[in-house]
Amino acid sequence: MKYQDCVDQFTKYLEEERPGLAHDLLRIETQVESWLDWSQISTLDQVIEWYESIKNNCNMTIKEIKLGECRGWHLDSADGWIKHESGEFFMVQGLRISQSGSREVGSGGWDQPILTQVGFDGGLLGILRKRINGVPHYLLEAKAEPGNPDLVQISPTLQATFSNLRCAHKGRKPLFADLFEYPEKTRSNVLFDQWMSEDGGRLYKKRNKGLLVEVDEDYEIEDRETFQWFSLWQIKQLIKTNSWVNPHVRGIISHL
Repeated sequence: MKYQDCVDQFTKYLEEERPGLAHDLLRIETQVESWLDWSQISTLDQVIEWYESIKNNCNMTIKEIKLGECRGWHLDSADGWIKHESGEFFMVQGLRISQSGSREVGSGGWDQPILTQVGFDGGLLGILRKRINGVPHYLLEAKAEPGNPDLVQISPTLQATFSNLRCAHKGRKPLFADLFEYPEKTRSNVLFDQWMSEDGGRLYKKRNKGLLVEVDEDYEIEDRETFQWFSLWQIKQLIKTNSWVNPHVRGIISHL
């Protein structure tokens, strides 16, 4: 059975068997997408082979150094926080927590360092959706980050802080950023747009904007080695694998 035929039959079933319920097309589609691998690009085995190739050939090296040796970072004598010379990115500051009787440490409270994003709003986490031969696909990146347990994780199309988007690092702007910052320019359909919370035990008041943006089927997306089109079924299968799919992808697709 073809994908659209399956969507049409499921829609008809719901209309006949559950006429009193509102039936959202996106929810119907994502149900059908989750049943089978409808990918028009690659099998799950081919996706796994692509990911493992990117991971195994990643040349990024990580070396633990002293905080005082971090280039571009300094301890601000005025407030005692560690900051970047640009005034962007994040800071390391201290917190003193009290009246914490509901927590396992008891009412005595505790002190801790915490990471604080400048401006508190972290950045954009966006997944691009596009139909290929009428079937929805999702563009994800095999992205290297220094703190990843496997160095490379399957990540959203765009995973960038606002400091990165402003090129505070003096490098290039992240790929595909304009599709999420200015979706109206490509007449794209924004399917999900929501501020998402972060780990409040390590990050102070930080939130990121999660986006799912669908471009027209005829919109050309340049092939990139570290990017791959996934079916929703493939994403959900890979979520079952330890540490391969990063939490931002999980967060964005959780509403589907």
